[in-house]
Amino acid sequence: MAAATSVVVLDRGNNTTCTINLHGATVVSWRVNNQEQLFVSKQAVFDGKKAIRGGIPFVFPQFGPWTFGPPHGFARIVRWNVEKSPERLPSGDVEAIFSIMDNEFTRSMWNYSFRLTYRLILREKELHFHIGVYNPSKDHTFSFNILLHTYFKVPDVRRCQITGLHGCTFIDKTRDNQIFQEGRDVVTVCEWTDRIYQNTPGEHIITNVVSGRKMRVQKYNFPDTVVSNPWQEKARDIPDFGDDEFPNMICVESGHVSSPVILVPGMTFEASQILQVM
Repeated sequence: MAAATSVVVLDRGNNTTCTINLHGATVVSWRVNNQEQLFVSKQAVFDGKKAIRGGIPFVFPQFGPWTFGPPHGFARIVRWNVEKSPERLPSGDVEAIFSIMDNEFTRSMWNYSFRLTYRLILREKELHFHIGVYNPSKDHTFSFNILLHTYFKVPDVRRCQITGLHGCTFIDKTRDNQIFQEGRDVVTVCEWTDRIYQNTPGEHIITNVVSGRKMRVQKYNFPDTVVSNPWQEKARDIPDFGDDEFPNMICVESGHVSSPVILVPGMTFEASQILQVM
């Protein structure tokens, strides 16, 4: 593991904690009553260079392959600043704020000034994420994708069901980005899956996560929901992911990725997500 200074821990008491690695502001652990809710690969690399495989990597300003820089953008591979160290709120919840802004490295790929803030609040059975992207420029509009690439830990992905996707169109990245419509009331994953569901509702429930419980995902201003699992054949192609780990994770990711966010000078884009153990 990287040096202790590279990690910030929110501790609510009662064995409920959230750990953020400043490399990518990646949430690498979220424990509720001492039960880990997030999947991080045993092969994940913590070298401060490569994106961390698992937890909740932060995808910005690009989703997927990128001509100008690393896939999924640079936010998940740069070191973030601690804007506000963990602080207990009057409610007993714990809040911390992280941020990045443009620098020489980001401008070498994406030549815009920006400021990105990431506010996390740890509650008893909930983790809240509030995101702000600000365009400080006087004359440059920019566009971007943004996504929270959440890896949930599950006992057996084949037994999970995801609600809230019935009737949605989706881009199937396993079938040449063809567009289909979801006919199932609940979505299950029994093969290599990589889908961008579009215009999804503000809530999904995932069944059979840790210890047979349910996870509620609520999202605001994130019109897309990505559902993915590499399955056996693709797991072998990922060097920092164990060949046998795919049954124990499911990615259900809130984002704005099937169309770009267009941000005019002086404006802020805001989005949020709440994860709740039920």
